[in-house]
Amino acid sequence: MHALRQEILPASGVEFATSLNLTPSTLPTSSNISTRHEFVSRVLCNLVVARSSLLRIFEVREEPAPIQFEADDERERRADVRKGTEAVEGEVEMDEQGDGYINIAKYVPQKTPVHIATVTRFYLIREHCLHGIVTGIEGVKIVTSLEDNLDRLLVSFKDAKIALLEWSDAIHDLVTISIHTYERAPQLLALDSHLFRAELRVDPFSRCAALSLPKHALAILPFSQSQAELDVMDQDQSQARDIPYAPSFILDLPAQVDQNLRNVIDFVFLPGFNNPTIAVLFQTDQTWTGRLKEFKDTVKLIIFTLDIATQNYPVITSVEGLPHDCLSILPCSTSLGGVVITSTNALIYVDQSSRRVALPLNGWTARISDLPLLPIPPAEQSRKLFLEGSRSVFAGDRTFFLILKDGTVYPVEIVVDGKTVSKLTISPPLARTSIPSVAKSIGPDHIFIGSTVGPSVLLKAAHVEEEVGKDQEMDTAPTAVVQEDDDMDYDDDDDIYGGSKVVTNSSTKGLVNGQNTAIKTRTVIHLSLRDSIPAYGPIASMAFSLAKNGDRPVPELVAATGSGPLGGFTLFQRDLPVLMKRKLHIIGGARGLWSLPIRQSVRASGISYEKPVNPFQADNDTLILSTDINPSPGLSRIAMRAAKNDIAITTRIPGTTIGAAAFFQRTAILHVMTNAIRVLDPDGTERQIIKDMDGNMPRPKIRACSISDPFVLIIREDDSIGLFIGETERGKIRRKDMSPMGDKTSRYLTGCFYVDTTGLLEKNYENAVSPTVATSTLQAAMNSDNKGQWLVLIRPQGVMELWTLPKLTLSFSTDGLSTLQNVLADSHEPATLSLPQDPPRKPQDLDVEQLLLSPIGESSPRPHLCVFFRSGQLTIYELVPAGQPSEPVEKARASHLNVIFVKIASMAFEIQRQEEGEKSIIAEQKRISRNFVPFVTSPAAGVTFSGVFFTGDRPNWILAGNKSGVQIYPSGHSVVHAFTACSLWESKGDFLLYTEEGPSLLEWLPNFQLDGPLPMRSIPRGRSYSNILFDPSTSLIVAASSLQAKFASYDEDGNRIWEADAPNVADPECDCSTLELISADMWTTLDGYEFATNEYINDMACVTLETASTENGIKDFIVVGTTIDRGEDLAAKGATYIFEIVEVVPDPAIAPKRWYKLRLRCRDDAKGPITAVCGFPGYLVSSMGQKIFVRAFDSDERLVGVAFMDVGVYVTSLRTLKNLLLVGDALKSVMFVAFQEDPYKLVLLAKDTKRVCVTDADFFFTDGELSIVTGDEDGIMRVYEYNPQDPDSNDGRYLLLRTEFHSQSEYRTSITIARRNKDDLDIPQSKLLMGSPDGSLSSLTPVDEHAYKRLQLLQGQLTRNIQHTAGLNPKAFRIVRNDSVSKPLSKGILDGNLLAHYETLPISRQNEMTRQIGTERLTVLRDWISLTGPW
Repeated sequence: MHALRQEILPASGVEFATSLNLTPSTLPTSSNISTRHEFVSRVLCNLVVARSSLLRIFEVREEPAPIQFEADDERERRADVRKGTEAVEGEVEMDEQGDGYINIAKYVPQKTPVHIATVTRFYLIREHCLHGIVTGIEGVKIVTSLEDNLDRLLVSFKDAKIALLEWSDAIHDLVTISIHTYERAPQLLALDSHLFRAELRVDPFSRCAALSLPKHALAILPFSQSQAELDVMDQDQSQARDIPYAPSFILDLPAQVDQNLRNVIDFVFLPGFNNPTIAVLFQTDQTWTGRLKEFKDTVKLIIFTLDIATQNYPVITSVEGLPHDCLSILPCSTSLGGVVITSTNALIYVDQSSRRVALPLNGWTARISDLPLLPIPPAEQSRKLFLEGSRSVFAGDRTFFLILKDGTVYPVEIVVDGKTVSKLTISPPLARTSIPSVAKSIGPDHIFIGSTVGPSVLLKAAHVEEEVGKDQEMDTAPTAVVQEDDDMDYDDDDDIYGGSKVVTNSSTKGLVNGQNTAIKTRTVIHLSLRDSIPAYGPIASMAFSLAKNGDRPVPELVAATGSGPLGGFTLFQRDLPVLMKRKLHIIGGARGLWSLPIRQSVRASGISYEKPVNPFQADNDTLILSTDINPSPGLSRIAMRAAKNDIAITTRIPGTTIGAAAFFQRTAILHVMTNAIRVLDPDGTERQIIKDMDGNMPRPKIRACSISDPFVLIIREDDSIGLFIGETERGKIRRKDMSPMGDKTSRYLTGCFYVDTTGLLEKNYENAVSPTVATSTLQAAMNSDNKGQWLVLIRPQGVMELWTLPKLTLSFSTDGLSTLQNVLADSHEPATLSLPQDPPRKPQDLDVEQLLLSPIGESSPRPHLCVFFRSGQLTIYELVPAGQPSEPVEKARASHLNVIFVKIASMAFEIQRQEEGEKSIIAEQKRISRNFVPFVTSPAAGVTFSGVFFTGDRPNWILAGNKSGVQIYPSGHSVVHAFTACSLWESKGDFLLYTEEGPSLLEWLPNFQLDGPLPMRSIPRGRSYSNILFDPSTSLIVAASSLQAKFASYDEDGNRIWEADAPNVADPECDCSTLELISADMWTTLDGYEFATNEYINDMACVTLETASTENGIKDFIVVGTTIDRGEDLAAKGATYIFEIVEVVPDPAIAPKRWYKLRLRCRDDAKGPITAVCGFPGYLVSSMGQKIFVRAFDSDERLVGVAFMDVGVYVTSLRTLKNLLLVGDALKSVMFVAFQEDPYKLVLLAKDTKRVCVTDADFFFTDGELSIVTGDEDGIMRVYEYNPQDPDSNDGRYLLLRTEFHSQSEYRTSITIARRNKDDLDIPQSKLLMGSPDGSLSSLTPVDEHAYKRLQLLQGQLTRNIQHTAGLNPKAFRIVRNDSVSKPLSKGILDGNLLAHYETLPISRQNEMTRQIGTERLTVLRDWISLTGPW
């Protein structure tokens, strides 16, 4: 049986981060200040973040703050003030006696510099799913950095590889310089090497990088910093070298540095040394809390220098006697020297002379260590801080922030007395932020805190000089303060709150009456929240629920995500969720809908302009123009709003509309019909009509048009075009001369206008003839907001051209679009000839059917080119500035756009086409128009999305956020004939669609985040959940929350064995659980059940059991298996609980609707933990210790055992299918068991003989075939087969291992869903969805034999023939080491992450690959389309 594994959602959160100048946009430019001396924006640096196999590159951009909404409201209130009477600047300070004049004498000029309010935001540039697991990222400078001043990116991977990458402007992406692999080093041949994680560190001066290896070793990769170093290497080697690194080597620490240097805990490079210098924290003899009487203070620190040339490693400093629980090292700045060591209970500063200064943070430090400690002041005697999971980052030379595992930020100051550090002082908590996994300083004043379990945040730490009051001593003055950032509106969970604290700098300033007066000042750090990268964290459990988008039921995946205070639920839907507001059958619109903001015009001096209205209602639409094909020859309607929010048809026009838009500064409607172009007044009366005639002969019908005030482009059915321009003075349109574009009979496939709102094209336009971009017309002056306008055309040969307007100068030409090349650059060719052919040219599969150049994005949209081919390929390119060309162009065109189009998304659709011969009325009726429709929407206050909607039988939304790439979401409709954004009802978030249900007004469902592959909504609950299930009978969610409670042990007499004897010593904590019954509509808890404080839930299931309370004698019950912890001296116990969900009378004050409660029907105590539960119809299956039991529910009050079986050591997973049972074990792999009722008996059918830790086991079936799929702790997925006919199965007693596949992360929750093909509907195939602790969601889909063979061959082609990011090997990544077989069992599961690259390749490469494997491109794409899709 064959399957395809693909990732639906990538890993969530940030585990590694680094800031560097990677892209040229980070280099300082003079264009940050505009002509009016306004601050435009500047890129501070790049932030590269990674989690598991996902690598993302952001720009950290500082921008002017947006205008506040309060200011908008104020403006709207003042909108009725008569123009010319509003106050001028300075008039506020009028004479208060009421003279009405500005009091010049009292007007004080501004002396202080103007403070520009700015915001700092993340913008995603690029993201990659790598074929490896990232374990570290750093920025380095190499020799070539001297030329371009840019850093290179160094990435380390779990299988001991380091990749060096740099940014390439030519492809707008990362390119690999080199990859260094150590996986064959002797240190990695050990059996336990897979448990080791390779950590990456880089010298502050980029002289070398170090990667930790197993068996106490470091791999050192030296970098050349100057040409001189390269020349030295040239002398050593006969051939010339231009590689930026020297040969790497492995440093065996015990053999080459110090014989005691074993069991490395952490290591860092120290700044300020002439040679690379490393501090290593290690523990030669390991110990634990139970052996502290024999071994304590076992951790040591060694600082040694790397003399790479002489292979000499002298030790500078050696420190012993550090606490056994040390965690990490933080290097101090060069001005201070030394390191700060974090242990679980203390902070220890160690300088180069081995002096130690230790600050205890709780009472345990003195009890577990003999290290001399700083005295604790009486006020801090009760301080209890625990540093497991904490992170530290320096915010100044002597101040660092300590971020605890709950996100609390404490400022710590290193106090220097003379030249030595005298003490460390910790101030009260300053803020509460996200749970940290990494903390990095970005530039001089920003701090990034990355989290794997929730949002990652960017904080600004501004250093401000403040006076210290006379009554306030220097020591008590706050050294850091939190200020609310009022530039941005955040609704993240990581609100910054807090008191105050930073660094003392006393200085004397000021002259009063000629005498010096001492004013004490100190530097205070102000913290403010700037931006965040959203994330939901690990997926602990999943269930499908039935959600309602308005009246429409849709499946919704509910995942228990996050951890601790960032825990809660995340809801995922497949399609972009929309809510129907109303149906509008009266307006029709099956062939097109246009919602337009048309204004009454006023004529003055021969020019018509818009009648002034309140500017805050000016953008709202005023009318809807719709068109239908019935009755023949079509009918167009103009509808306006009537009283009571109804809609009324004001004008009916016979004929079909091809396009309509606001024209002449929104004072008229430009109306294109199949045979004429008309200008209509706002009331629908005709102002002008130009019939599309050639002399007296009618031309072919107009099939498409593009309108951009003042230009109109029409495309006829014979592929000829017409161009018109509006004359504002006359309010009329006229034909425009197209002679620069070639013969007027030239043929074009399609075209569109582009309004350069971002100014990107204008900025990169080079014209050798005249310096000005375009001549200024009256129209251009009136449309000054519009920036430049451009015309995009596609010739039948597949050549795309960009023309300037209104001059019609060719500025960009490329023939790469016809084959969907990855990068489209200007070919500098002249205008292509495209004369009519005889016989007429037939449409081809690779013809561009639709094309649109439009801005897509959130707060600063970027231009994107959307292209749709007749074959069904949808591709999106981003328009970016081109860098400097590597070699000069031979025949450069005088007018040239220095931009490139970079492909960022591509997907294929399977579409049905009508026969070309059909031209009948019925064929015209059936025709589905596929169009790109741009829109701008504001779903919530302060949020604006610019996007594109793709209509037709595969309707999709194309969107992009600031922190996410372009996403393509299905709309959820089977067909959308027409689409328009509509603000007729004064809502900027409305859309008008003509779907299979007719015309309706829709809006997006609120609170959904559109920045991932699936639309998602976060439900924060302030606690995490371990298990979740959906009860189908009541449509309620049952969830088990994970909490922490204080733990105490008692003796036989009930006395506590140990009690905390000091205020700064805490009780231990243990897990505990509550069961919650949650309404899936409002996400409120209806009822709950609290377990004992030492009892927690292991597993939970909805099981059908016998009962006397229902007519049919069976009912669904909620079964819960728990563990009861009793300390380390007593064995753990467990219990099985059976709950029933019952309906109760609701309290009308709380809920007028239905209300439910949990009723405990039975509790069954057990001698051991109940680790897994599931059910056969009418029976409960549970595991306890090494046994599994099948029990019946007797008399609704007790469980009666009917069968049992001895299994492995610790059951982790139970799954049933009919009367078959799968048992997954933590040591004994998987067992396949059957249950019979007469007599009651559990029969072992087969088992796996290998020792494997199974975390989850599932049945996987299709077309009469059954397989068993398991996952283990290392993320290895195994497929087993039960086949008694196979001789290797020992008469069916052993399960046969068929496939092993490395899926990069373990999964602990899975759901089996039905997958139906179009052909058979009897028994569906099964499809598995798996959620991982790294937040990724993946699926396993059955593949039939023929498709599998094609895709398997294609996978081999893709492995060998495309450049993989960071030079990684996708095949080696998926191979599992298994010493009991002769060659890896890698066949059987296809790698969806690799196969997804095929869709995005240029068509020429796609054809080349399929030709080599003896099949066709469309066949392979059809296979792929049938297998993809989340569910």
